[in-house]
Amino acid sequence: MLNRGTATLRREAPPGFATDTLVALLRQRAWTHSDETAYTYLREGDGAEQTLSYGELETRARAIAARLQAWDMAGQRAVLLYQPGLEFIAAFFGCLYAGVIAAPVYAPRRNGSLERVHSVTRDSAARVMLTTSQVLANFDARRLLPPSGRAPHWLATDTVESDEGVAWVDSHAEGDDLAFLQYTSGSTAAPKGVMLSHINLLHNLRLIHARFGCSEESRGVIWLPPYHDMGLIGGVLVPLYGGFPVVLMSPVTALQRPLRWLQAISKYRATISGGPNFAYELCLNKIKPEQREGLDLSSWQVAFNGAEPLRGETLERFAATFAPCGFRTQAWYPCYGLAEATLFVTGAALSVPPQVRNFDAANLEVGLAVEVEAPTSPVRRLVGSGRPSASEAVVIVDAATHTALPPGAVGEIWVAGPSVARGYWQRHEESKESFGARVRGEEGSYMRTGDLGFMHEGELYVTGRSKELIIIRGHNHYPQDIELTAARSHSALADGRGAAFAVDGDGEEQLVLVHEVDRHAAEESYHEIIAAVRGAISQEHQLQTRDIVLVKRGVIPVTSSGKVQRNACRARWLARELRP
Repeated sequence: MLNRGTATLRREAPPGFATDTLVALLRQRAWTHSDETAYTYLREGDGAEQTLSYGELETRARAIAARLQAWDMAGQRAVLLYQPGLEFIAAFFGCLYAGVIAAPVYAPRRNGSLERVHSVTRDSAARVMLTTSQVLANFDARRLLPPSGRAPHWLATDTVESDEGVAWVDSHAEGDDLAFLQYTSGSTAAPKGVMLSHINLLHNLRLIHARFGCSEESRGVIWLPPYHDMGLIGGVLVPLYGGFPVVLMSPVTALQRPLRWLQAISKYRATISGGPNFAYELCLNKIKPEQREGLDLSSWQVAFNGAEPLRGETLERFAATFAPCGFRTQAWYPCYGLAEATLFVTGAALSVPPQVRNFDAANLEVGLAVEVEAPTSPVRRLVGSGRPSASEAVVIVDAATHTALPPGAVGEIWVAGPSVARGYWQRHEESKESFGARVRGEEGSYMRTGDLGFMHEGELYVTGRSKELIIIRGHNHYPQDIELTAARSHSALADGRGAAFAVDGDGEEQLVLVHEVDRHAAEESYHEIIAAVRGAISQEHQLQTRDIVLVKRGVIPVTSSGKVQRNACRARWLARELRP
């Protein structure tokens, strides 16, 4: 196979070639850049390279599609049950080529929880389950409840021969067609299938391509899981759209050994890479000074940071720590998005340092963002998530009155534009409520994000989730702030492993905190830890805690992308299912 940089013959696309669908996009890349490497996967464990060219990908997609067409699966749903790797990409495009609606989901390891697989399979009424022979060997299909009493077909796509593709028949996909179901993370409710059309996806890919400053000279390194919106769209589809190569790696490898992530950026001279805020914290906590020697991060132009609350302290510490390795503060790219808007909603300006501002904490509690230059009272440091594009509308709305709010007022974030999805699969009422919202006195409909935030000097600042907002005695408290205070109160508590929520008690809302404790902490220190947490929350937030529960690592429920499921944790606390 010829690598990028090697002299290759590029063919011009034939007349009438239109890239109005993902199928047409891949067909064009396979026609004009057939032998060029599109994807490189670093195998978990030994880091050996596995590669896939544009031409090879299309050949594999045709073969898988032909098998699905032989089973008469056009228009049906297929659950994609894969570990990260190149076979997932082939199966995803195989579904697109066959007109089958894919629903990607994480393939649990042997004896792992099947709760999410059950949920997605039943909700989508999947007729076929696509996976690899290795996953299938470790997976007892009998443990999966059939949807609607009908057992799905199983297909290990790595057993499909490439020459089967000669039987493929073009399904003539159109832009309005449903491309796939992107299931939400389930951080605040049961996962829902977001219906994304080819038009949704291509519009969002154009946005990201432009806002990230992508070109064929770009290079990507992505470890994010491919069944998650940021990993699939940002890590797999954006490079295809931009015509540049990407190196993919296992999330397990990156999270257990974050040094591997930065080493990949250094080795492959990546210009684009990133992840949620916690990934950068892992680099700070796990990479030792002597391990930083030899890293060259000077090629990194877009270090995107999204999917969870951004922390100014993390950005500053990371930039300072890795500056000797060539990392530049200007590379930071804070952004905001969600599955219901395909992926990207707002983003920072390229090569501009992130906007980290101090806002008066007391005013934020009553819904007003007042910036303070020289803090004399408690403040919240917030990082701006950038601005919307010209083709997208972002408004801050009073959720109760549906009235648009002025800059500096905290409300629910509403979004409109071509990237906004059609709605939720088979959930008409929820779709109408979430995707058909109207701003009082305005034309057109908006999508309600469920997130809270405000606009300040044209920049969006996200403050939290409306469904997780803790309101005690008329004051708003954001759970992530309380969790951060708790984590900092004692060394035995890890950042990002706590869940704060409110419960009813004595006629008012009361605060409960559940937090995982380091396995090396001595049992006799538990009372000391609880006292430290209680005191810190009282001092920082002027709140009393009804209950503080310390639990073992891995007890707090999280989504497939690692977000704490506060509502699920609350339900387990109410049911007395949490063992201290």
